[in-house]
Amino acid sequence: MMKKMVMAVVPKAEAENVLNALVNEGHTATYTESSGGMLRQSQLSLFIAVEDHDLEKVTSIIRDNCRIELEVGSEETSNGFSAGPVPVTAGLGGAVVFIWNLEEMEIY
Repeated sequence: MMKKMVMAVVPKAEAENVLNALVNEGHTATYTESSGGMLRQSQLSLFIAVEDHDLEKVTSIIRDNCRIELEVGSEETSNGFSAGPVPVTAGLGGAVVFIWNLEEMEIY
């Protein structure tokens, strides 16, 4: 049976949620901390070896646990009227995921 290597680069703020969700579903991950990108933000690179049939489950766990929904908008004034535009919900976070085939995997 073929295995896949999943490498997910996750913002550090969401990494614990992703790791906890993976472990709760019976998966393990090795990770390393890095920084980069335009804003030089800190992130974790997670490495997860999975069987082909678990690939969709693992990518769904990553997708579902590394984004937060944040409501951005106005505050109500004392007279009950909005002081600005209508609130908007925005998704923040996210991951970059790389997947490749593992020809061979050894544990020493």
